[in-house]
Amino acid sequence: MSLVKPLIEQRADPFIFKHSDGYYYFTASVPAYDCIEIRKARSIAELKHAEPSIAWCKPDTGEYSELIWAPELHFVDGSWYVYFAAAPSREIVDGLFQHRMYVLRCDDADPTTGDWQFVGKIDTGIDSFCLDATVFYHKGILYYLWAQKENEITGNSNLYIAPMASPTEISGKPVLISKPEFDWEIRGFWVNEGPAVLKGNGKIFVSYSASATDENYCMGLLSIDENADLLEPANWVKTESPVFKTVSEAKMFGPGHNSFTKSECGQHDMLVFHARNYTEIEGDPLWNPDRHTFVKKITWNAQGEPVFGTPADLEDLVSG
Repeated sequence: MSLVKPLIEQRADPFIFKHSDGYYYFTASVPAYDCIEIRKARSIAELKHAEPSIAWCKPDTGEYSELIWAPELHFVDGSWYVYFAAAPSREIVDGLFQHRMYVLRCDDADPTTGDWQFVGKIDTGIDSFCLDATVFYHKGILYYLWAQKENEITGNSNLYIAPMASPTEISGKPVLISKPEFDWEIRGFWVNEGPAVLKGNGKIFVSYSASATDENYCMGLLSIDENADLLEPANWVKTESPVFKTVSEAKMFGPGHNSFTKSECGQHDMLVFHARNYTEIEGDPLWNPDRHTFVKKITWNAQGEPVFGTPADLEDLVSG
Protein backbone atom coordinates (compact mmCIF):
# COMPACT_ATOMS: atom_id res chain seq x y z
CA MET A 1 0.00 0.00 0.00
CA SER A 2 1.18 3.54 -0.75
CA LEU A 3 1.49 6.10 2.03
CA VAL A 4 -1.70 8.01 2.71
CA LYS A 5 -1.17 11.77 2.40
CA PRO A 6 -2.52 13.93 5.21
CA LEU A 7 -4.68 16.98 4.69
CA ILE A 8 -2.64 18.98 7.23
CA GLU A 9 0.61 17.81 8.80
CA GLN A 10 1.34 17.98 12.53
CA ARG A 11 -2.15 18.91 13.65
CA ALA A 12 -3.67 16.58 16.23
CA ASP A 13 -7.24 16.50 17.60
CA PRO A 14 -8.60 18.14 14.42
CA PHE A 15 -11.95 19.89 14.27
CA ILE A 16 -13.63 21.20 11.09
CA PHE A 17 -16.80 23.28 11.26
CA LYS A 18 -18.82 24.04 8.12
CA HIS A 19 -20.61 27.33 8.74
CA SER A 20 -23.71 28.81 7.14
CA ASP A 21 -21.48 31.38 5.38
CA GLY A 22 -20.17 28.59 3.16
CA TYR A 23 -16.71 28.50 4.70
CA TYR A 24 -14.95 25.68 6.49
CA TYR A 25 -13.18 26.55 9.73
CA PHE A 26 -10.40 24.38 11.11
CA THR A 27 -8.71 24.21 14.51
CA ALA A 28 -6.56 21.59 16.23
CA SER A 29 -3.85 21.08 18.82
CA VAL A 30 -0.60 22.69 17.64
CA PRO A 31 2.72 20.88 18.36
CA ALA A 32 3.87 23.46 20.93
CA TYR A 33 0.51 23.28 22.78
CA ASP A 34 0.77 27.03 23.34
CA CYS A 35 -2.05 28.68 21.36
CA ILE A 36 -5.31 28.24 19.49
CA GLU A 37 -5.26 28.80 15.75
CA ILE A 38 -8.10 28.90 13.22
CA ARG A 39 -8.00 28.40 9.46
CA LYS A 40 -10.70 29.37 6.97
CA ALA A 41 -11.31 28.12 3.43
CA ARG A 42 -14.04 27.57 0.85
CA SER A 43 -13.35 23.83 0.67
CA ILE A 44 -11.91 21.14 2.89
CA ALA A 45 -8.95 20.64 0.57
CA GLU A 46 -8.11 24.36 0.63
CA LEU A 47 -7.69 24.28 4.40
CA LYS A 48 -4.29 22.70 3.74
CA HIS A 49 -2.98 25.97 2.33
CA ALA A 50 -5.04 28.44 4.39
CA GLU A 51 -3.06 30.82 6.58
CA PRO A 52 -3.70 30.16 10.28
CA SER A 53 -4.85 33.05 12.43
CA ILE A 54 -4.09 33.04 16.14
CA ALA A 55 -7.25 33.41 18.20
CA TRP A 56 -5.59 33.16 21.60
CA CYS A 57 -2.23 32.43 23.20
CA LYS A 58 -1.66 30.99 26.65
CA PRO A 59 -0.44 33.22 29.48
CA ASP A 60 3.04 32.66 30.91
CA THR A 61 1.74 31.50 34.27
CA GLY A 62 -1.53 30.50 35.92
CA GLU A 63 -4.00 27.66 35.93
CA TYR A 64 -4.39 27.58 32.13
CA SER A 65 -0.81 28.40 31.12
CA GLU A 66 0.36 25.02 29.77
CA LEU A 67 -0.59 22.22 27.37
CA ILE A 68 -3.43 23.79 25.39
CA TRP A 69 -5.22 20.72 24.04
CA ALA A 70 -7.99 19.82 21.62
CA PRO A 71 -9.78 23.09 20.84
CA GLU A 72 -13.21 22.90 19.22
CA LEU A 73 -14.86 25.80 17.40
CA HIS A 74 -18.66 26.10 17.64
CA PHE A 75 -21.20 28.71 16.57
CA VAL A 76 -23.94 28.88 19.20
CA ASP A 77 -26.79 31.42 19.42
CA GLY A 78 -25.04 33.99 17.24
CA SER A 79 -21.57 33.85 18.78
CA TRP A 80 -18.44 31.78 18.28
CA TYR A 81 -17.03 29.66 21.10
CA VAL A 82 -13.81 27.70 21.44
CA TYR A 83 -13.80 24.95 24.06
CA PHE A 84 -10.36 23.66 25.07
CA ALA A 85 -8.38 22.07 27.90
CA ALA A 86 -5.36 23.56 29.66
CA ALA A 87 -3.17 22.82 32.66
CA PRO A 88 -1.29 24.94 35.23
CA SER A 89 1.97 23.08 34.50
CA ARG A 90 3.37 20.04 32.73
CA GLU A 91 3.52 18.17 36.01
CA ILE A 92 1.90 14.74 36.24
CA VAL A 93 0.17 14.06 39.56
CA ASP A 94 -0.97 10.55 40.45
CA GLY A 95 -0.45 9.50 36.85
CA LEU A 96 -2.47 12.33 35.31
CA PHE A 97 -1.94 15.78 33.90
CA GLN A 98 -3.88 18.55 35.64
CA HIS A 99 -6.10 19.78 32.82
CA ARG A 100 -9.38 21.57 33.29
CA MET A 101 -11.75 22.86 30.58
CA TYR A 102 -12.05 26.49 29.44
CA VAL A 103 -13.93 28.55 26.88
CA LEU A 104 -13.31 31.58 24.64
CA ARG A 105 -15.98 33.73 22.98
CA CYS A 106 -16.07 35.89 19.84
CA ASP A 107 -19.14 37.95 18.88
CA ASP A 108 -17.81 39.00 15.47
CA ALA A 109 -18.93 37.38 12.23
CA ASP A 110 -15.52 36.05 11.21
CA PRO A 111 -13.68 34.07 13.90
CA THR A 112 -10.36 34.38 12.06
CA THR A 113 -10.37 38.20 12.26
CA GLY A 114 -12.71 38.83 15.21
CA ASP A 115 -11.90 39.70 18.80
CA TRP A 116 -11.66 36.68 21.08
CA GLN A 117 -12.26 36.98 24.81
CA PHE A 118 -11.29 34.48 27.49
CA VAL A 119 -14.50 33.63 29.38
CA GLY A 120 -13.24 31.19 31.99
CA LYS A 121 -13.47 27.66 33.28
CA ILE A 122 -16.33 25.27 32.58
CA ASP A 123 -17.17 23.84 36.00
CA THR A 124 -18.63 20.32 35.85
CA GLY A 125 -18.94 19.90 39.59
CA ILE A 126 -16.14 17.30 39.54
CA ASP A 127 -12.71 18.72 40.34
CA SER A 128 -10.44 16.38 38.39
CA PHE A 129 -8.57 15.92 35.13
CA CYS A 130 -10.94 16.71 32.24
CA LEU A 131 -10.74 17.60 28.56
CA ASP A 132 -12.19 17.21 25.05
CA ALA A 133 -15.48 19.08 25.40
CA THR A 134 -17.98 19.35 22.58
CA VAL A 135 -21.46 20.87 22.46
CA PHE A 136 -24.59 20.12 20.45
CA TYR A 137 -28.27 21.01 20.34
CA HIS A 138 -30.99 18.37 20.53
CA LYS A 139 -34.71 19.13 20.77
CA GLY A 140 -33.96 22.71 21.75
CA ILE A 141 -31.55 21.80 24.55
CA LEU A 142 -27.83 22.56 24.41
CA TYR A 143 -25.72 19.68 25.74
CA TYR A 144 -22.12 19.54 26.93
CA LEU A 145 -20.25 16.29 26.28
CA TRP A 146 -16.72 15.66 27.56
CA ALA A 147 -14.12 13.32 29.10
CA GLN A 148 -13.19 13.34 32.80
CA LYS A 149 -11.50 11.31 35.50
CA GLU A 150 -13.61 10.09 38.40
CA ASN A 151 -11.73 8.82 41.44
CA GLU A 152 -14.10 5.93 42.09
CA ILE A 153 -13.69 4.55 38.56
CA THR A 154 -10.56 2.78 37.34
CA GLY A 155 -8.76 4.55 34.53
CA ASN A 156 -7.86 7.93 33.09
CA SER A 157 -11.14 9.29 31.72
CA ASN A 158 -14.80 8.49 31.10
CA LEU A 159 -17.46 10.20 28.99
CA TYR A 160 -20.06 12.48 30.57
CA ILE A 161 -23.00 14.53 29.35
CA ALA A 162 -24.97 17.41 30.93
CA PRO A 163 -27.43 20.07 29.75
CA MET A 164 -26.19 23.65 29.58
CA ALA A 165 -27.70 26.78 31.09
CA SER A 166 -25.73 28.80 28.52
CA PRO A 167 -22.85 28.09 26.12
CA THR A 168 -20.45 28.72 29.00
CA GLU A 169 -22.15 26.97 31.93
CA ILE A 170 -23.61 23.52 32.50
CA SER A 171 -26.79 22.95 34.47
CA GLY A 172 -27.38 19.72 36.26
CA LYS A 173 -25.25 16.84 37.42
CA PRO A 174 -22.86 15.15 34.98
CA VAL A 175 -24.18 11.84 33.68
CA LEU A 176 -21.73 9.02 32.94
CA ILE A 177 -22.47 7.41 29.56
CA SER A 178 -19.29 5.40 28.91
CA LYS A 179 -16.16 4.19 30.68
CA PRO A 180 -13.23 2.04 29.54
CA GLU A 181 -14.14 -1.61 29.86
CA PHE A 182 -13.24 -3.56 26.71
CA ASP A 183 -9.72 -4.75 25.95
CA TRP A 184 -9.31 -2.26 23.10
CA GLU A 185 -10.20 0.63 25.42
CA ILE A 186 -7.51 -0.10 28.03
CA ARG A 187 -4.30 -0.67 26.04
CA GLY A 188 -1.60 1.49 27.59
CA PHE A 189 -4.14 3.66 29.40
CA TRP A 190 -7.79 3.22 30.36
CA VAL A 191 -9.28 5.96 28.19
CA ASN A 192 -12.57 7.16 26.75
CA GLU A 193 -12.05 10.66 25.31
CA GLY A 194 -12.57 12.91 22.30
CA PRO A 195 -16.36 12.51 21.87
CA ALA A 196 -17.90 13.71 18.59
CA VAL A 197 -21.59 13.86 17.67
CA LEU A 198 -23.16 12.61 14.45
CA LYS A 199 -26.92 12.52 13.84
CA GLY A 200 -28.73 10.36 11.33
CA ASN A 201 -31.59 7.93 10.73
CA GLY A 202 -33.39 8.70 13.96
CA LYS A 203 -30.35 8.26 16.17
CA ILE A 204 -27.57 10.23 17.80
CA PHE A 205 -24.14 8.66 17.46
CA VAL A 206 -21.12 9.60 19.57
CA SER A 207 -17.73 8.44 18.40
CA TYR A 208 -14.89 8.51 20.90
CA SER A 209 -11.25 7.52 21.21
CA ALA A 210 -9.78 4.85 23.45
CA SER A 211 -6.45 3.54 24.81
CA ALA A 212 -3.02 5.22 24.68
CA THR A 213 -2.17 7.78 22.00
CA ASP A 214 0.23 5.45 20.16
CA GLU A 215 -0.69 2.73 17.64
CA ASN A 216 -3.25 1.38 20.14
CA TYR A 217 -5.40 4.49 19.81
CA CYS A 218 -8.71 3.65 18.15
CA MET A 219 -12.35 4.71 18.00
CA GLY A 220 -15.53 3.30 19.51
CA LEU A 221 -19.14 4.30 18.97
CA LEU A 222 -22.12 5.03 21.22
CA SER A 223 -25.68 5.42 19.98
CA ILE A 224 -29.06 6.43 21.32
CA ASP A 225 -32.54 6.82 19.88
CA GLU A 226 -33.24 10.48 19.16
CA ASN A 227 -36.46 10.32 21.21
CA ALA A 228 -34.81 8.72 24.24
CA ASP A 229 -33.67 10.59 27.34
CA LEU A 230 -30.02 11.52 26.73
CA LEU A 231 -29.48 11.78 30.49
CA GLU A 232 -30.42 8.15 31.16
CA PRO A 233 -27.22 6.06 30.91
CA ALA A 234 -29.12 2.85 30.16
CA ASN A 235 -30.37 4.35 26.89
CA TRP A 236 -26.87 4.52 25.44
CA VAL A 237 -25.55 1.52 23.48
CA LYS A 238 -21.82 0.91 22.96
CA THR A 239 -20.21 -1.13 20.19
CA GLU A 240 -18.22 -4.08 21.55
CA SER A 241 -15.49 -3.63 18.93
CA PRO A 242 -13.69 -0.53 17.64
CA VAL A 243 -15.13 1.09 14.53
CA PHE A 244 -11.86 2.65 13.36
CA LYS A 245 -8.34 1.43 14.13
CA THR A 246 -4.73 1.07 13.00
CA VAL A 247 -3.95 -0.34 9.56
CA SER A 248 -0.26 -1.24 9.76
CA GLU A 249 0.05 -2.13 6.06
CA ALA A 250 -0.90 1.44 5.13
CA LYS A 251 1.26 2.94 7.90
CA MET A 252 -1.81 4.53 9.47
CA PHE A 253 -1.28 4.18 13.19
CA GLY A 254 -3.51 5.26 16.06
CA PRO A 255 -6.36 6.94 14.15
CA GLY A 256 -8.65 8.85 16.45
CA HIS A 257 -9.77 12.03 18.18
CA ASN A 258 -12.16 12.77 15.38
CA SER A 259 -14.79 15.30 14.46
CA PHE A 260 -17.46 15.29 11.74
CA THR A 261 -18.26 17.75 9.00
CA LYS A 262 -20.18 17.83 5.71
CA SER A 263 -18.86 17.58 2.17
CA GLU A 264 -18.95 20.64 -0.09
CA CYS A 265 -22.07 19.31 -1.80
CA GLY A 266 -23.71 18.76 1.57
CA GLN A 267 -24.60 15.16 0.73
CA HIS A 268 -21.85 13.29 2.56
CA ASP A 269 -20.68 13.02 6.14
CA MET A 270 -16.95 13.46 6.48
CA LEU A 271 -14.74 11.97 9.16
CA VAL A 272 -11.92 14.22 10.38
CA PHE A 273 -9.23 12.44 12.40
CA HIS A 274 -5.54 12.31 13.22
CA ALA A 275 -3.07 9.46 12.78
CA ARG A 276 0.68 8.81 12.62
CA ASN A 277 2.65 7.21 9.80
CA TYR A 278 5.15 5.40 12.03
CA THR A 279 5.39 3.76 15.45
CA GLU A 280 9.04 4.36 16.41
CA ILE A 281 8.35 7.08 18.97
CA GLU A 282 10.90 8.10 21.57
CA GLY A 283 9.40 8.88 24.97
CA ASP A 284 5.77 9.85 25.58
CA PRO A 285 3.74 9.88 22.33
CA LEU A 286 2.11 13.16 23.42
CA TRP A 287 5.35 15.02 22.73
CA ASN A 288 5.68 13.59 19.25
CA PRO A 289 4.42 16.20 16.74
CA ASP A 290 3.67 13.84 13.88
CA ARG A 291 -0.03 13.26 14.41
CA HIS A 292 -1.45 14.49 11.12
CA THR A 293 -4.97 15.52 10.10
CA PHE A 294 -6.81 13.33 7.60
CA VAL A 295 -10.35 13.53 6.17
CA LYS A 296 -12.41 10.79 4.56
CA LYS A 297 -16.01 10.15 3.57
CA ILE A 298 -18.14 7.79 5.64
CA THR A 299 -21.22 5.92 4.46
CA TRP A 300 -24.36 4.51 6.09
CA ASN A 301 -25.43 0.87 6.08
CA ALA A 302 -28.89 -0.64 5.67
CA GLN A 303 -29.41 -0.56 9.43
CA GLY A 304 -28.96 3.21 9.44
CA GLU A 305 -25.55 3.11 11.12
CA PRO A 306 -22.42 5.01 10.04
CA VAL A 307 -19.70 2.95 8.36
CA PHE A 308 -16.26 4.39 9.00
CA GLY A 309 -14.24 2.04 6.84
CA THR A 310 -10.51 2.16 7.54
CA PRO A 311 -7.86 4.91 7.50
CA ALA A 312 -6.45 3.17 4.42
CA ASP A 313 -9.50 3.94 2.24
CA LEU A 314 -7.53 5.99 -0.26
CA GLU A 315 -10.41 6.58 -2.64
CA ASP A 316 -12.35 8.47 0.02
CA LEU A 317 -9.44 10.43 1.44
CA VAL A 318 -9.28 14.20 0.97
CA SER A 319 -5.62 15.01 0.56
CA GLY A 320 -5.77 18.53 -0.87
